[in-house]
This record gives sequence, C-alpha cells and structure tokens, in this order.
Amino acid sequence: MLYPVIWQQDHVTLIDQTRLPTEYAVVEIRRYEDMAAAIQTMIVRGAPAIGVAAAYGMYLGARDIDTTERGEFLARLDEVANVLKATRPTAVNLFWACDRMLKTARQTVGNVAHIKQVLLATAQRINEEDIETCKAIGDRGLEVLPTIPEKLRLLTHCNTGSLATAGYGTALGVVRSAWQASRLERVYADETRPRLQGAKLTAWECVQEKIPVTVISDSMAAHCMQQKMVDAVVVGADRIAANGDTANKIGTYSLALVAKAHDIPFFVAAPLSTIDFQLENGTEIPIEQRDSQEIYRIGDTQICPPGAEYYNPAFDVTPAHLIAAIITDRGAVAPTELAQLQAQPVS
Repeated sequence: MLYPVIWQQDHVTLIDQTRLPTEYAVVEIRRYEDMAAAIQTMIVRGAPAIGVAAAYGMYLGARDIDTTERGEFLARLDEVANVLKATRPTAVNLFWACDRMLKTARQTVGNVAHIKQVLLATAQRINEEDIETCKAIGDRGLEVLPTIPEKLRLLTHCNTGSLATAGYGTALGVVRSAWQASRLERVYADETRPRLQGAKLTAWECVQEKIPVTVISDSMAAHCMQQKMVDAVVVGADRIAANGDTANKIGTYSLALVAKAHDIPFFVAAPLSTIDFQLENGTEIPIEQRDSQEIYRIGDTQICPPGAEYYNPAFDVTPAHLIAAIITDRGAVAPTELAQLQAQPVS
C-alpha cells in the first residue's frame, strides 16, 4: 500500500504527486512553511491526506517556536495554524486537523517541551486513525454496493485512493475492497480535468495493484452510462454540509446528474471528519478558485489562444437529493440521516 505522508524521525516525507505518473519522487518537509507550500501546490492533495499533512505541519511549526512561556507558545501556534488553514479553503479535514492540534496543545498540562512531544504523538495518531478509517469505509461500502451483477463496474472521479489519504483510500478504498472481495469487474476513472488526477493518479494506483482500470474523459461518462457499462458511481468529498450537500472535485455534480438520469446509484465515501455540521447546506461551502493556467496549459503546452478568459473553480457542490448514500467509517447513511452521526465523536 502507498503511504503519501510519512513521519521520518525528525521530518516528513511526501510523495510528490505533481510528478506522477511518469516519475516517483519524494519531498522532505522540515518546516511548517514548506508544508503549507506543499499543500498549496498540491504536492500533497486529497482532503484526508491534507489533514494528516497539516497535523504534522502543526508539529513542525510548534517544534520551531523558541520560547518556554506557555502563553506565548500557544499564541504563536495559532499563527502557524492560520498559515496552514489559508492554503486550501474547501477541504474541511485541513481545518479539523489544525483545530484538533490546537485543542491538544491547550489542554495538555506541562511545560512547552512536553506539549511539543504530545503534539507529535497526536499527529502520528491522526495518521494511524486515517488508515483505519479508510479501511472501515471500504468495508461499509461493500455493504451498500449493488448486489447485481455479481461483479461490478464502478465509475469514480478524481483521486480518492492511498495518495489522497494516509493510505487505502475513501472512494477508491471502496473500489479496492470490492476488488479484494472479488466483486469488481472494472473501474472507470474519469480523467478529471483540469489537473487530471483521475488519469494520472487513480489509474496509476490501480495499475500498481493490478486492478482493472479504464481511463475515460469526463465527457464520456454519460455515454458509458447510456451504454450500460456502469453499475454504480463512487466519489469522495472535501466537505459535506449537515444536510448532505457535498463539495468534491469539479465535475462531480454533472456526474451525479447523469447518474440520476440513468437510475444508477451515486455514492459519496468520506470519513466522518469531512462532515461539517456547522454548515446548514452546500451554499455555505467556500469554493476554491485556482490559477487559470491549469485551464489553458497541459504541462508546458498551451492549448488555448491568447486573449481568452478563464474560470477555474476547483470544486462543485452536489445536492443531497442526488446522493444514494454517504459512506463513512461509522456506516453508510442516506444524506437525510447524517444528523444521527453528529452525536458520535470523531476522536
């Protein structure tokens, strides 16, 4: 299994996802500013993986705070959190991880050196918990996937596998569990414009594990459903509102509409920490706007004429009524039943 975020004695190593699939490389992170840059530039990406990386970033920032005075330490740790939180506004796991680290620091009794030790242990625990969570999501997903046909053809969008988490994956974790249970015939991976995470990362992960994968352009999904090539759609999430409205990679909403038109179940797979119960509905989810060059360039090649204008939202929001079930580590529920999970603590 791939592990995109690893603690190595005194630093973090990240798989550089901007270089895949043609080159496997790792980046060493020793400062919280470098972790913030890695999140911003998508060296590390995927909501759960961002949360894990941010937790380690919080520890790296804490480690470099040169003071023994508790109040000053906590104030400067708040500043570290603000820098990390500013990198990707949509992924709620980022905010959740930073806030959990801040809460740990405030509640830990002892001197500053001890608080720093506890923060490292907490980041490592967040890392371990995410792997366990993803495996649980895979198991819960198997319980709600269609039982006919015996071997399923699943369609997914963007990358939600080991690379997007601490390991195993959310939506691709469901795919992986289906494959291990001999219930998967094939996974169709949307290429996921403009950054091509499906074509580059999801396909790469599947090839590594010999999971049958077919890459299609985003515009082919409707055709594949019309031709009865897809039995269910499974996607991830970057933030889920209390009513079940779900923000995920741009293109997810249109995929849900097409699935609804063809009476194909559309599932969202995400950890409980991705549900933002403070937001009433999807209209309150902030949508990250990214650099226009992601649209007019593919690699070093410019594909659009000079003078054109560009619009590049990184995410869209799928209304809850289009979602058959939200698969979490605590179970799969209809979007209207999310409130029952609110009473269950994440940690």
